[in-house]
Amino acid sequence: MNKSLLHNEVQTFIRGFEGTLSQLAFKGSPFTEVTTRELLQQVEGYRKTEKKLPSWHHTEQILYPPKLNLEQTSSEETARYKASIVRGTTLADLTGGLGVDSYYFSKNFEKVTHFEWNEELSICAQHNFKAMGAENIDCITGNGLELLGGKQYDFIYVDPARRHEEKGKVFFLKDCEPNVVENLEFLLEHGKTLLIKTSPMLDLSVGLTELKYVYEIHVVAIANEVKELLWLISKEKQSPLMVKTINFQHEGVQRFDLTFGAETQAVYSHPLTYLYEPNSAVLKAGAFNELCSAFGVFKLAPHSHLYTSEELVDFPGRRFKVEQVVPYQKSSMKSLSKTTAHVTTRNFTESVAVLRNKWKIRDGGERYLFFTTLEQGEKVVVYTSKL
Repeated sequence: MNKSLLHNEVQTFIRGFEGTLSQLAFKGSPFTEVTTRELLQQVEGYRKTEKKLPSWHHTEQILYPPKLNLEQTSSEETARYKASIVRGTTLADLTGGLGVDSYYFSKNFEKVTHFEWNEELSICAQHNFKAMGAENIDCITGNGLELLGGKQYDFIYVDPARRHEEKGKVFFLKDCEPNVVENLEFLLEHGKTLLIKTSPMLDLSVGLTELKYVYEIHVVAIANEVKELLWLISKEKQSPLMVKTINFQHEGVQRFDLTFGAETQAVYSHPLTYLYEPNSAVLKAGAFNELCSAFGVFKLAPHSHLYTSEELVDFPGRRFKVEQVVPYQKSSMKSLSKTTAHVTTRNFTESVAVLRNKWKIRDGGERYLFFTTLEQGEKVVVYTSKL
């Protein structure tokens, strides 16, 4: 990493440049000791971290890696959450990257070891840790699995990456690097507990088939989009497997926990006064029947993951006031022609795009329409307004 990037005049330029990256590429670097490519990387990194990594963005003397590394790193919000569920004396981060996770782990551990095979990225992370005052992180360049040696840690953290991308292919952990499935026993010889981060594409049942000793799964969503799955693994934990869901949003944090595989029964009803749509973390966890007993709500149908109640409850998802329920028939749909509304389908034969085109429904407005199927197979449209 070019240390000239840390000169005051270069840092001032990086933070103050207001033109486009294309303009900078065309004009070239105004500094003889800094190439245009290096300057472009820093300006782009500074801009990209404003929302995803605000602590890095607002700290002076930060060095930014290539765009791909920034895209692959955890956000501060998810890194902070990961750190909140683990605590101990020592932790090894085998897939360190830029070090966002390591930085937050360092707040809950006396010593964190950051392994990263990419030398430039390792140097960048080490410099940034010092700039941010994280003095209890050791950076080691190399393959974390190979460098564990005879060391022992309270926690080992791994974020496996897919070796290849194939659309339509089922996501398996064994297709990732490092291969935690193949090396699980080895990792548990060196760490009392493992924390594995996976893509939200991984199906929970598939992950549980591949992994042993899982005692907790955390499903983490931001603004109703599942960002990552966290798997806690230990031979010492014998308690029932817990699935914990969390959805960070502007209005606050939604949490719902359940015991995986517990036998629960759903209760059904036609739409009542209020309608509920579970957030994406709850849906990913498959907590379909558990919501009924936990919140005293009814489900509309076995495969229609919408819920209803007569009294308003605090529900992990969106809440709506039911205005009207009409059968999905041509005569009933005439009133929707050229109306403006948000459209959602749950267990319905036609897609949102088809319904919008078919009934000339414009997107937007204050009305929310749910096209769904009730318990006895009746297709209906539930007219609602959001609470």
